[in-house]
Amino acid sequence: MNDRMTVAVYGASGHTGKFVVAELKRRGVGVVRIGRDAARLTESSADDATPWRVAAIDDPAQLDAAIRGTDAVINCAGPFLDTALPVVDAALRAGIPYLDVMAEQAALQALIEQRDASARDAGVRLVPAAAFYGGLADLLVTAAADADTPLDRVDIAIGLDSWHPTPGTRLTGERNRARRLIQEQGRLAPVPQPAPEGVWSFPSPLGTMDVVMLPFTEVLTVSRHLRVSTLESWLALSALRDIRDPNTPAPRPNDEQGRSAQQFVVDVVIEQSGTTRRVTAEGRDIYAVSAPIIVEATERLLSGKAAPGGGVSSLGEIFDARDFLAALDMVTVSYGAVSSPILKRSYA
Repeated sequence: MNDRMTVAVYGASGHTGKFVVAELKRRGVGVVRIGRDAARLTESSADDATPWRVAAIDDPAQLDAAIRGTDAVINCAGPFLDTALPVVDAALRAGIPYLDVMAEQAALQALIEQRDASARDAGVRLVPAAAFYGGLADLLVTAAADADTPLDRVDIAIGLDSWHPTPGTRLTGERNRARRLIQEQGRLAPVPQPAPEGVWSFPSPLGTMDVVMLPFTEVLTVSRHLRVSTLESWLALSALRDIRDPNTPAPRPNDEQGRSAQQFVVDVVIEQSGTTRRVTAEGRDIYAVSAPIIVEATERLLSGKAAPGGGVSSLGEIFDARDFLAALDMVTVSYGAVSSPILKRSYA
């Protein structure tokens, strides 16, 4: 892709949006910054010469005008329960791809149920959850699995040494009250209550951590295109306590790229045809790493490196998962066998 391509970023003045804008510019892609608040968009105008436009989420005419002349739109403005459908509709009217960084299962379900058919008919690709939550785990599972054979079981564990939530994460948590879903016997099912806990043996640098069953959009992104009997997703319990504590501060920049010091491990174990495989991604700052993931997806879409067609799609469904992962310079991915149990689940 070249600088004649232009990508609209809705929520450009937010924490993750700023990382996405910076990543697009680093790759020489044209950017239009869009937001709901002109004051926030102009705060960085002295350092950022990219054009900006204001568009309220409930004003279709403003949204249409804001993305006019762009080749794709990336939505970084949560809660996505409120923003996804309006921005998707603007993308459909413009006939351009839509991508976002959503973690809310309910928002993804609504998008599938209400816009998948129309997007397929229009030949417009919608790629929600194309970021740390949803997208990264989907790529890992796809990279380790044989797509032509059903998977007996998939366990996804997200290990974080800390979680300093952004204001947007806190607002999403308040807005997102839907019952979370896992996959059981090939069908979506609610997480048991109380949510099961266990101990997961993460590789370095995290090691053994207490985990709780707390799925995000990865359950839906994976099950959209892979046949999985059981899919469970786990989160480090200490990270959950961080975001539930109102006194946990927002993330602070710790390097020249603005990344925090937070370390993550996404650990995937799959059982398929009598074989157990493990694939792991390690990196730093779940908000910052979402930028290269979603921008890589955008570049591949616009350069014709995706499977043809339209509709709601997962990263692993439309891209070569191993090649995609290899292109992420902010993520270290390793593949291997499982020599001992990774998860020790505790039962109530």
